[in-house]
Amino acid sequence: MEKDELIQSIRGGLIVSCQALPGEPLYRPEGGVMPLMAEAARRAGAVGIRANGLRDIRDIMARVDLPLTGIIKKNYEGSEAYITPTMDEVDQLVDAGCPIIALDCTRQSHPGGLTSRQFLAQVRAKYPRQLLMADCSSLEDAVMAAQEGADFVGTTLNGYVKGDTPLDGPNFELARQIVKQVPAPLIAEGRIHTPEQARAMLELGALAVVVGGAITRPLEIARRFVSEVEKAGTAHG
Repeated sequence: MEKDELIQSIRGGLIVSCQALPGEPLYRPEGGVMPLMAEAARRAGAVGIRANGLRDIRDIMARVDLPLTGIIKKNYEGSEAYITPTMDEVDQLVDAGCPIIALDCTRQSHPGGLTSRQFLAQVRAKYPRQLLMADCSSLEDAVMAAQEGADFVGTTLNGYVKGDTPLDGPNFELARQIVKQVPAPLIAEGRIHTPEQARAMLELGALAVVVGGAITRPLEIARRFVSEVEKAGTAHG
């Protein structure tokens, strides 16, 4: 799918992040769970899927015909970046046929001491036609990523990078600044907990929104309910 066609296919829509990491209830070494999540998202009307790891990515693409944003989360000693942090992960995602590849484009260091600007420039030079999404934490990240050829920028890592101010919900102000100042389309992501918040992101100019935990992580969803229920119990003494 060409870039313009893909943009039109996801414009104004919901991308569902279907991920489960080791230690989470829905994680299975043999796989099989995330493709079911992706199928549920497709039936609900989602326009795209975001997924982590080659096994789940391949299984999801075999089952669901929606544009997929692929990542590989991997920790390297001495590196702060962990979302598609090296060319090795990019190569694997390209070989798997991911329509979009997302990578850390924050101020966090990549293996080998590379900055995100240097790493993104290397990826763009090696794969000039591959669609790339920059997972950002700040306006400065998004500006840099667009300068280096990222096709999309996301608010994915806002609040998760050292020095950021953590928020309980999405950073609407950051999204608004990116829409106004960055030429690359914004895919809003990060702590979007409600349908109303997703709609608000689209109304301020995001191309599409990514929602993960609020849809595909039952442990996280249940914890939010339990937290509110416990507050009611405390109030009644």
